Amino acid sequence: MTAAAQAAVPAHDAIEVGAEDLPVYCAGPKAPLWSMHPRVFLDVTHTGQASCPYCGAAYRLKPGTVVHGH
Repeated sequence: MTAAAQAAVPAHDAIEVGAEDLPVYCAGPKAPLWSMHPRVFLDVTHTGQASCPYCGAAYRLKPGTVVHGH
């Protein structure tokens, strides 16, 4: 992960995701065609947050989310 991806992301700028959204990836199926980039899977399970290296979209786990491992 890059330093930018590990930096704290303000809560109002982050897309909150829950356990049902894992694994998290960007760009989502609802993204407009003009803003599409290759699908990138982001690991939010270790630090609770991650940022897309292409577009900078920030993702954060919802407070209280329990992540189940394999």
